[in-house]
Amino acid sequence: MLQAFTRNYQDNSTDAGFQFTFYCDICNDGYKSSFIQSDTYKKKTGSRILGQGAGLVGSLLGGRASNLGHAAERGTNILSQTFDGKSPEWQKEHEKAFERAQNEAKQHFHRCPNDNKYVCDHCWNEDEGLCVSCAPRQEVYVAQARAQAMKRNIDQAGQSATVWQGKIESKTTICPSCGKPAGTGAFCNSCGASMALKECPKCGAKNAQTVRFCNNCGENLAQTAAPSGKCSACGLDNPPGTKFCGGCGSKLG
Repeated sequence: MLQAFTRNYQDNSTDAGFQFTFYCDICNDGYKSSFIQSDTYKKKTGSRILGQGAGLVGSLLGGRASNLGHAAERGTNILSQTFDGKSPEWQKEHEKAFERAQNEAKQHFHRCPNDNKYVCDHCWNEDEGLCVSCAPRQEVYVAQARAQAMKRNIDQAGQSATVWQGKIESKTTICPSCGKPAGTGAFCNSCGASMALKECPKCGAKNAQTVRFCNNCGENLAQTAAPSGKCSACGLDNPPGTKFCGGCGSKLG
């Protein structure tokens, strides 16, 4: 049974040869060992074809690998698939290649004496001799603490800040002529009808254009309504009670 210095690794071996990737236990950056060609495969094929996509020289891999899992669960599945149908000679080569790959990869990892994690150079605090999970670098930790404090201050200031003082409630005025929202102006946005309130000739109260009786004194507004607002200048028919023509602006009446 293969014994790895870290359980966080992946077996990339094929019939053509052997290669392994070892991952940092903190950031999951990886180191892929040099490709070792299988003598068994070379004798069988009578050629020097290397495994497709395999690198001859070991290399560091940045970023997280896909479908990363730790040790035991991944190792069992990979080994069972790797050894299916393989000859005893190939398996012996695989074991030797794995030992060689580990010796190569160990140079790029550090074992933390506190939590026993194997980490890359980036996740190793050389000053303290521990991984950055156990002993964060001072300048990084200070910067992180300052950033968190700044966020808290901004959140606190935001909770007490007044950023808007408008009215929440609003009312839509419907035009009595066309029945559509009229907007907030003196004339309807849709048809141009006057949105001015009708003044009662008896008590002076303001009433909507559509009411027939004064809501203050009961005066019949229909009888006292202003005559038709046809403009003598341009001929436009304006709603009753309109003081200025909606077409040319001339004074009516």
